[in-house]
Amino acid sequence: MPMVENLALRPTDIFWGEITPTEHLVQFYPDEQVFLDTLESFVVAGIAAGESVIIIATPLHLQPLTARLIERGIDVASATANDQLLRLDAAEILSQFMVNGWPDEDSFRRVVATILHRAKSRGQRVRAFGEMVALLWAQGNNVATVRLEHLWHGLCREESFSLFCAYPKCGFTQDASTSIKEICDTHSRIV
Repeated sequence: MPMVENLALRPTDIFWGEITPTEHLVQFYPDEQVFLDTLESFVVAGIAAGESVIIIATPLHLQPLTARLIERGIDVASATANDQLLRLDAAEILSQFMVNGWPDEDSFRRVVATILHRAKSRGQRVRAFGEMVALLWAQGNNVATVRLEHLWHGLCREESFSLFCAYPKCGFTQDASTSIKEICDTHSRIV
């Protein structure tokens, strides 16, 4: 049962409601407002469909997202208590599998498997948003970023969940076209 009250879907919510399991999407956003609008629609569409939604983001984004979800009529407290909505700190999760600046595959799989197990506890589909890659990119650890994207991509296919990633456009300090191509090559769709 979706944790919503009087939820009116917006056109962008409908787009996000039609993504398929195993889809790995990316967005390059120009500003925080655009990003939060997109992330809000991603989460609302998942909750409205009865899916579990994993959000691995920075507190800078988790706090306003939570306020937006409440404003949209999502019962965030109930959805969180039932593991339909998992809101996790990106830096904290990232620290659990990074070894010497590199994502350790076994640790990554163990950490994410635990999160996925919680999200799938009632047998529902899962969608996830991850901001860890944007954190690595912002640190200039571009090779580790691409490696982490590949790990996520493989796990999406194995575990049949959709994944949404987002990067601020201002984070591309090297040749932007080369950087964006590297990231796009690890995704199935660009938003």
